[in-house]
Amino acid sequence: MGTLPTFVRKTFAGVVLTALTASASSQAWPSKPITLIVPFAAGGPTDVVARTLAATMAKSLGQTVVVENKLGAGGTLAAGYVMKAAPDG
Repeated sequence: MGTLPTFVRKTFAGVVLTALTASASSQAWPSKPITLIVPFAAGGPTDVVARTLAATMAKSLGQTVVVENKLGAGGTLAAGYVMKAAPDG
């Protein structure tokens, strides 16, 4: 008898989460190109991984993903660039 309320609660939670996911995925995001900042030089292993990731992201999101290399100071310059970027979502 005690399992029925637990089952009902879990089912209700599942339905709510499904509805929230469906409404979130129906929004047009991202609506503009995505910039992926790489804190290392172009052509290195990190850059190759970032470009592979960008291609996969572009295919699944349906949006252009630009890889931008910001090298210097062990990644500090790239972190500062990202920190100062305009928040857009």
